[in-house]
Amino acid sequence: QAQLVESGGGAVQAGGSLRLSCVGSGRARFIYVMAWFRQAPGKEREFVAGIDWSGDSPEYADSVKGRFTVSRDITKTTMYLQMNSLKPEDTAVYYCASGPNSGDALDRSSKYNIWGQGTQVTVSS
Repeated sequence: QAQLVESGGGAVQAGGSLRLSCVGSGRARFIYVMAWFRQAPGKEREFVAGIDWSGDSPEYADSVKGRFTVSRDITKTTMYLQMNSLKPEDTAVYYCASGPNSGDALDRSSKYNIWGQGTQVTVSS
């Protein structure tokens, strides 16, 4: 299958920036699509951003549009999330996810069958 390892989380003040990385290993078909989800304390896990193999049409949650950018490197095995203009409400554990090419929409958690361990992002006001 595949494994995902996230890095880059940390603590930052509101208005600051962080860059998360997710390195995937294993068979390419298991990392055809990749995405970031997040879960804040007491809340459901929610979609943040997703990107397919081509990287041509990334998708974003409305709450992060214009502030976050998702991308993949040229090898397609590493995904990044550049987070700018961070807000306290962005505080959460951020999870990397990957999956095969399927018909589900990018923002559906059911599309992904491989998950990372999560990395904490804390934004203070």
